[in-house]
Amino acid sequence: MFFVFIVIFILVPVVELNVLIKVGESLGSWTTVGLVFFTAIVGVSLVRSQGISTLMQVQQKLARGEAPGQEIVEGMMLAVAGLLLLIPGFVTDFIGLVLLTPFTRIPVAGFLYKRMQVKVAANGGFQGGFGPGGFSRGGSPFGNDPFKRDSQNPEGGDTFDGDFEHKRDPNEHRVEHKEDSKEDPKS
Repeated sequence: MFFVFIVIFILVPVVELNVLIKVGESLGSWTTVGLVFFTAIVGVSLVRSQGISTLMQVQQKLARGEAPGQEIVEGMMLAVAGLLLLIPGFVTDFIGLVLLTPFTRIPVAGFLYKRMQVKVAANGGFQGGFGPGGFSRGGSPFGNDPFKRDSQNPEGGDTFDGDFEHKRDPNEHRVEHKEDSKEDPKS
């Protein structure tokens, strides 16, 4: 894992700078800066449109009761593509465009999704199911019955002891009535 971080944070910027310098020498510095901004703007707009399309596919699969696993992987790939397109440089822009194009993104997402499924299955999947008891063990997914005595805890289950006392404020909700008289009784 350490080697991966070295490649990402040291080797990629060195390659990006080298490519930017070579492109700047052949096209000129202002043209190179303009191309970097252009790829960032076009890339963000493409990520947005592809992201909306992928979100609609996720909603359609959910409406049919299917798990949108591959579409979620595609969404993660689109997020990475957007990040790569925003980083200044032509190498990261190329990788971002490869991840962004449906022609290449869909097969790669399918491969990654199948690989994640194999890893989850190889690691035992979701052992224990949901909740403390788990569905697979026959327990309740909502925990133990609070009214049932536990053999390990003879004092009882999850009991919270507390006191409550409501004291009324004598001035609370007090309505004063004034008599409708034209004379003031004090005068």
